[in-house]
Amino acid sequence: MFFPILQCFLFQVHFFSGHLGELSLSGASMATSFASVTGFSFMMGMGSALETFCGQAYGAKQFQMLGVHLQRAMAVLMLMGIPISLIWGSTGKIFRYFGQDSEISETAGNYARWLIPSIFPYGLLQCQMRFLQTQNNVKPLMISTAFASLLHVLCCWILVSRVGFGSSGAALSVAISYWINVVILGVYIVNSSTCKRTWVGFSKEGVDDLAGFLDLGIPSALMVCLEYWSYEFLVLLSGILPNPKLETSMMSISLSTISLAYRIPFGFGNAVSMRVSNELGAGEHKAAKLAVGVALSLVITEVLVVGLVLVAVHGVWANLYTDEPEVVSYMSLVMPVLALSNVMDGIQGVLSGVARGCGWQKICTLVNLGAYYLVGLPCAIALTFMYHLGGKGLWIGIVCGSGVQALLLLVITMRTNWELEARNVMNRVIASSIPITRVS
Repeated sequence: MFFPILQCFLFQVHFFSGHLGELSLSGASMATSFASVTGFSFMMGMGSALETFCGQAYGAKQFQMLGVHLQRAMAVLMLMGIPISLIWGSTGKIFRYFGQDSEISETAGNYARWLIPSIFPYGLLQCQMRFLQTQNNVKPLMISTAFASLLHVLCCWILVSRVGFGSSGAALSVAISYWINVVILGVYIVNSSTCKRTWVGFSKEGVDDLAGFLDLGIPSALMVCLEYWSYEFLVLLSGILPNPKLETSMMSISLSTISLAYRIPFGFGNAVSMRVSNELGAGEHKAAKLAVGVALSLVITEVLVVGLVLVAVHGVWANLYTDEPEVVSYMSLVMPVLALSNVMDGIQGVLSGVARGCGWQKICTLVNLGAYYLVGLPCAIALTFMYHLGGKGLWIGIVCGSGVQALLLLVITMRTNWELEARNVMNRVIASSIPITRVS
């Protein structure tokens, strides 16, 4: 559960860029949101298909298929990185076209260009993480993440404060951190005895049937993207409110705070996804159902504790990100809403993990579409522009969406016939097994 901290790197650079001024913080916020919408969330979602493929194959003891699924995922994600890079290179022009503040657009465009080197290692990292997680092999992930995290802080400080790259240095440090982690995990996978059954080298089958991977990979990406896009859309809306620098700064800190608080539920979600997929692949439906109950109990306790902490530090938390008194004061009013958002996000995060473990991505795509785009965003827009609640209204609206999402996923999970689910998974995994032809 500790390695998801690395995925907070994208937000934690604001600790440095925020102290460069309100414009730098706003530009970094807008660029980060745009990058998440158009790239990072898509890569994360596409990679999460491996939680189903690899997890169920490992449970069914089809060990060599894990390496095949890993290669297919890496090939697809690297190809996806090319158009994403082209979009990021035009970020400033896109923002100006949609009427964003010209200074913020220019700063955001520069920040996004320096983020381009990070998209490829990020995609590879998503694949490596799922490959190891589904084997219950998390120690190397924790070690590599801890090492990369320490180097990230040092690298970011040097590039921003010492070399003088400013916010561009903060963006470049993200790519360096991801590449370090990719290299460490790559060396481990190739040379470790713990992966000798699941990684036997590159094979011809690893580049075959990419369409089969996309059949689940695209719904997996949409499942994640529909949720992430709704949150990032809040930042774009904050940019057209009166005093956009204040609103986008508040939204930047809010997203960073929620992302940090979400790391533990995200870890629980990954853990239950792996456990459920492994148990279903092995035909152990009772163990899969037990794992769901344990994960829900743990996450409910955790989000309540973290929510109380967020309320307790509401008056001082923003000082970690910025020296602007106006932003700090504004954040103190928003923090209680973020505490409630953390509760809803934690519950749906675990239930989404259950869905990935079972292979329900297509169903969850429809759930997320309805929850966020028929409920969440309309409520956010109404509260903000009709009832004039400003950025706080944006957050209240999106909490309504995450609440509906959590409720729908809970109903689906409670109505599941786990014995039938396990039988279907076993049959599907065995039918998809193929002989491996090694090429390296």
